[in-house]
Amino acid sequence: MRAFFILVTLICLAESQHQALMDYLERRLLAIEDRISIWHEQTNRYATELREFKQQIVAQIETLEKDKETLKTDLDSMGTRVDRVEREMDYLETQNGAQPCVDVDDKLVEQQVTVVKEKNKAKYAKATDCSDMISSIKAMKILKRVGGPKGMWTKDAGSGSGKVYVFNGTEDDTIYEFGSIRDFTTSQGTSMAKTVKLPSPWRGSGHTIYNNHAYYLKQGKELRLIKYDLRNGSVVDSAVFPIRDHVPVYSLTPETVIDLATDEEGLWAIYATKETEKQISLAKMDANTLDIEQMWDTPCPRENAEAAFIICGTVYVVYNTAMPSRSRVQCVFDVSDMVTNDDAPLVYFPKRYSSHSSLNYNPLEQLIYAWDDGYQILYKLAMKKKLEV
Repeated sequence: MRAFFILVTLICLAESQHQALMDYLERRLLAIEDRISIWHEQTNRYATELREFKQQIVAQIETLEKDKETLKTDLDSMGTRVDRVEREMDYLETQNGAQPCVDVDDKLVEQQVTVVKEKNKAKYAKATDCSDMISSIKAMKILKRVGGPKGMWTKDAGSGSGKVYVFNGTEDDTIYEFGSIRDFTTSQGTSMAKTVKLPSPWRGSGHTIYNNHAYYLKQGKELRLIKYDLRNGSVVDSAVFPIRDHVPVYSLTPETVIDLATDEEGLWAIYATKETEKQISLAKMDANTLDIEQMWDTPCPRENAEAAFIICGTVYVVYNTAMPSRSRVQCVFDVSDMVTNDDAPLVYFPKRYSSHSSLNYNPLEQLIYAWDDGYQILYKLAMKKKLEV
């Protein structure tokens, strides 16, 4: 009996130990499962954070690449401007050389001035074979009236695209572009025009269109010339016009400080300063870089002048006359000295309204695009050779 009791006791003890072992093993398995779950959560979180970090790095690298391109563009632009400043300084040094420390014989100085004039004449004689000048106004045609009393309209003087451009008023930032003269004349106002929004407003009525680019003056504390690409809608270049104490170039159109003009030789600037306040000055410009190649002081007075235009390197200044229906070319300045005021023929414009706020010569058509009190007028020219005067 006692042996049986001992056996039962041993069996119970064995079962108790087995149950304890099973409980221990179950607790260990649960702990391992908890750790595996935590490890999965941490692994997923680390993977998510790593992916987000990678995306941030990629975005920052893309931003740095864009900043690199922008910086490269800015550096290239700065290099171009530095080159332009150096060229302008070189030009100013040539125009304002150091004064001699010794007395120079007057006859020698006169000879040197003559040599410079001859060099200038040779320069422009070689630059173009153009030797045309106005003989008279052959015909006049009033196309329509659109816009205010002052403005400018023209065709592209370089590309011959046939498009017509209208700058209405003396201060705005919108150009009206017509596909052709027919579109311009048949349009009700500007209904058939494409509007071109400029990045800054123009000033005056002395603008021009040349080789698919608009050249205009942005006036602020400084006179800045803007070159705007009409095809892709961006500013290609800009340059400060290097004159001090500027004054309106025409007394009858005081809004125009610089009158940009084009002819067979390219781009010109007609302007005036307080230093030569009574006379008009002239500058030949590089249409590609906006650099000034040479400057002249003309004998043409500003008083009673309404507008001017250039043909073959000769500037024709138009003045209001005592006759209410006419304007007249009363002053001519030729950079090649082939034509003088005494030799130039009398040229009358059969003006009918007020005074011309702009006159733009188109060398491809030998027409002048005029704006007179809101009327758009075409003047057809009769031409002859300069040597015939």
